[in-house]
Amino acid sequence: MINSISINISDEDDLSGRVRLPQRPRRRKPGRVGRSGPLRRICRILSRWWPVLFFAAFVFLFFKVSKNTQKAPDLVRVELGKGSREDPELEGSIGNLNRLDPVTRGVHGGRELCLKILSREKLEGLDFPSAVNSDVSSGRINYKSGEPCSEENATSAGRFNPFTGYPSLHDREESFKVKGPAEVYCGFYCEKGGFKISDEDKHYMRKCKAVVSTCAFGGGDDLYQPIGMTDTSLQNVCYIAFWDEITRSTQESEGKVIGDNGMVGKWRIIVVSDLPFSDQRLNGKIPKMLSHRLFPEARFSIWVDSKSQFRRDPLGVLEALLWRTGSVLAISEHGARSNLYDEAKAIVRKNKATPEEVEVQLRQYRLDGIPEDKRFNGKKALAEASIIVREHTPSTNLFMCLWFNEVVRFTSRDQLSFPYVMRRLNLTGVNMFPVCTRKDLVNSMGHKRKVKPLLRENGTR
Repeated sequence: MINSISINISDEDDLSGRVRLPQRPRRRKPGRVGRSGPLRRICRILSRWWPVLFFAAFVFLFFKVSKNTQKAPDLVRVELGKGSREDPELEGSIGNLNRLDPVTRGVHGGRELCLKILSREKLEGLDFPSAVNSDVSSGRINYKSGEPCSEENATSAGRFNPFTGYPSLHDREESFKVKGPAEVYCGFYCEKGGFKISDEDKHYMRKCKAVVSTCAFGGGDDLYQPIGMTDTSLQNVCYIAFWDEITRSTQESEGKVIGDNGMVGKWRIIVVSDLPFSDQRLNGKIPKMLSHRLFPEARFSIWVDSKSQFRRDPLGVLEALLWRTGSVLAISEHGARSNLYDEAKAIVRKNKATPEEVEVQLRQYRLDGIPEDKRFNGKKALAEASIIVREHTPSTNLFMCLWFNEVVRFTSRDQLSFPYVMRRLNLTGVNMFPVCTRKDLVNSMGHKRKVKPLLRENGTR
């Protein structure tokens, strides 16, 4: 007799009497491992968008090729005149040296030349335009002199000396208000002021109607031969390089010896004695800003910093930047900043001047009402002054005189004072050309060695 039977029914048992077997884990098919990983996602994107990516790569390669091969029929080519890459007179290119390839920029999906200079055939027939009466409101500019040379007020004159004269702040203010014939301080104040040039060199300089000039004082930079010019320019334009004895010694040690005709290659070398400043940067401002005083018969001048190699036809540059645009002064826009107050911060940050002397200059400029605007007359309000192209007119001569006086009175960083003088004089006829045009005008070589300071006879700097 069976009293009881105990039967356990688990969750796996179906009431219908069937027993559930435990489920086995699913096996993943080969090739499905990591299907949500980054590599698979990338493959999916590429498989979906490969036509677009292929087209973008094609467009990029097309414009890279067109940048180097685009031709303009009526504009100067690489083979222009003396100084082409095939010129046997030139040594092999080192870095940027002797490069003549044109610089281009992107415009509306294409490329165009940064400097639209005339073709070689047109340059060979180019001549100076007829003189016109310009800037009559400025009248004739006379320059103050102090003969016999007096050093009154010299003890409180800062960097002013017998070369500059001793303009007061009142003199400075009055010079910005001239409306007719004016008399201003503009260097060469008296005979004892320095910057001595031989009579033979002065005679040569008086014959120049147009001039390309540079200078290297203190032995800091090498002399780079100009390239890209036509025979017409060689016959009508002077190439002048100002040296001191330190630079002459340095250059002669490297084989650049001044010939009996005063030349080194295409440059006429003017060796200057008795430099007026111990700061070689200030000595360099004299040929840079006072070309109208050094070349009294010249109508046009092109200044090129010694760290650069000038590589374009000077008459073509004058035509493209002055005559074609109706300008009297052409200078490059600054590539990094747009107003003098931003430039002042950069000067201090890069230790190019002390915070104290920069603040003295800015305080005066604020008192004179100079705003922080980044545009002036529709142009960028800050310039990069390594290349200056100008016609010697009363207005540009006055501008250069007052600009020179500013770099003597305050810091020697001329980019800081340029926009100030331009605003105060409300100078018109200024062509502020883009940075890429400046890069087309020269091959930038950089400074080669540290400039040696000028030692006075008593051993002081």
